[in-house]
Amino acid sequence: MLLGLDVGTSSLKAALYAPDGRLVARVAQGYATHTPQRGWAEQHPEDWWQAACTCIRALLAQPGVRAQDIAGIGIAGQSWAAVLVDEDGHALCPTPLWMDTRAQAQCGQANRALGQQRIYQTGMNALHPSYTLPKLLWYRAHHPQLLKKTHRVLQSNGYLVSRLTGQYTQDVSQGYGFAFFDMRTLRWDEELRSAFGIPAHVLPDIVPCHQVAGHVTRQAAAATGLLAGTPVVAGGLDAACGTLGAGVVDAGQTQEQGGQAGGMSICLDKPMGDPRLIISPHVVPGRWLLQGGTVGGGVLRWLQQVFALQGTGTPPDFDQMNDLAASIPAGSDGLVLLPYLAGERSPIWDAQAVGVFYGLDYRTTGAHMIRAAMEGAALALRHNLHVAQQAGAQVMALHAVGGAARSPAWVQIKADITGIPMHVMPDVDHTAQGAAMLAGLGTGVYRDAQHAVQACVGEGHTVYPNTNNRAVYERAYRIYRALYENLRSTMQASAAT
Repeated sequence: MLLGLDVGTSSLKAALYAPDGRLVARVAQGYATHTPQRGWAEQHPEDWWQAACTCIRALLAQPGVRAQDIAGIGIAGQSWAAVLVDEDGHALCPTPLWMDTRAQAQCGQANRALGQQRIYQTGMNALHPSYTLPKLLWYRAHHPQLLKKTHRVLQSNGYLVSRLTGQYTQDVSQGYGFAFFDMRTLRWDEELRSAFGIPAHVLPDIVPCHQVAGHVTRQAAAATGLLAGTPVVAGGLDAACGTLGAGVVDAGQTQEQGGQAGGMSICLDKPMGDPRLIISPHVVPGRWLLQGGTVGGGVLRWLQQVFALQGTGTPPDFDQMNDLAASIPAGSDGLVLLPYLAGERSPIWDAQAVGVFYGLDYRTTGAHMIRAAMEGAALALRHNLHVAQQAGAQVMALHAVGGAARSPAWVQIKADITGIPMHVMPDVDHTAQGAAMLAGLGTGVYRDAQHAVQACVGEGHTVYPNTNNRAVYERAYRIYRALYENLRSTMQASAAT
C-alpha cells in the first residue's frame, strides 16, 4: 500500500491506497489557525506533526492494515510556509501560512531595491507577501535572532519529511516561493539569492518530488507506529499533488480545486507565465503548472460560523448549504460577493482587499448569501481563467477536486460562470492520493506519471454549462469586476488608517 499525507490549511488528512488507486482507509485531524493581528495567519508545525502521528496510528489500527505493507510515503503540503528549524529539527516559532500578508512592506522594499523586472525574469512570478521569501525578509526585519538560530527553512511537507526521516529537503514544486528560484533551470540563482541577503546554508537541496528523501527513523517509528526504514519521498505542493491525483499530467489539462483555498492549475510542457498568475514546476518531471489561487473557497466555512453566532442553533452542514444554494436562482437575485476575507491572491494580489456583499435588500436570506458565496468563488475562478487565456493558455475542461466538488450546486455554478465543462472525479479528495502516487513513483510501483494515472484515476462524470444562465452570469461578472476596481482605493485607504 501507499500512504499519502496532506498538510492542509484546516486539517491533516492521511490516506492509504492500493496500487490500483483503491482507497483502503482515510482519516483526518484538525488544528487551529491563529490570527493575532490583521493580515496574520499562522500555525505551529508541531501541530502538523502531532496530527500526522494521530492519523497514521488511526490508519494502522484499521482491520487488515499492517505497517510492513506500506511501500512508501508521500506528503503534500500547503504552499509557501517558512518553517524555521534549529539544528535538532525543532521549529523555532509558528509559521506564517499562504494567506498571511504581513510581509507586504518587505515586498515593496525588495522590488524597489532590485527591480520588479529582474525578480520576474528569474522566477517568472511577481513578489507577493504570501510567498516564502518575503516572510524570511520580515523575520530579518523584526526577529533577526530567529534567523541567526535557523539551521534550515522548510516547507510544510518538508517539515514532516524531516520529522519522519531526519533529512532536510526542498521539493522542486515549491521552489518558486523563493524569488531567486530559476523557473527554467529549476535551481537557485545564487547571484539573486545573495542580493536578497538570504544565507545559502539555510536552503535545503532542491530535489524532485518523487525522489526518496530518506527513510522512517526509529524515533519516528515509535511516534507513529510506522516500520523503521519505510521510504519517504520529498512530496510537493498540495495543489500540484491534487493535480496529479486528478489525472492532470499532459499539457492543456487543467485541475480546478475548491476547498479552504481555491484555484486552478493548467498543465504546461514549458514554463509560460503572467505576472498576475502563479507558475510553478509540476510534481511531474518535465511539466509546469500555470496557476491561479484565491482565498474565496473558505467563505462557506465562515458563513457557517456566522450562522452559529447568530443563535440559529446548529449551523447548516455542507449538504444543507448545497440544498439551500440550489433553492436560489442563478445570480442570487442580484447579490454579488467579493470573497476577499483574507485579502486576495491572483490575479489582483491585493492584501488590503476586503469582502463585500453587494445588492442586499429585504429579499436577501441566508440561502442567498450561501449561493452568492459559491458564485463569488466561481467569479474569482473565471477571473483567473480569463487572465490565463490572455497569457496564451487553452482550457478545454476542468478536473474538479477538493471539498467544493462534493456540492452539485457549486459544480454547476462553476460550469455556468466559466462556460467550461467540469469533470468531477469519482473521489474528489485527490491531494493525498497524488502524494501517494508520488510515493509509488519513487519506490518503483509505477513506471512514470502516465502509468500512475492509468492505474489510479477513475473516469468520473462531466457537468456541462447551462446556457440559460449565461446572460445573468455575464452581468454578475461585470459587476464583480467593477466592484473591486471602484472600491480598491477605498479599501487601501481604510487599511492605512
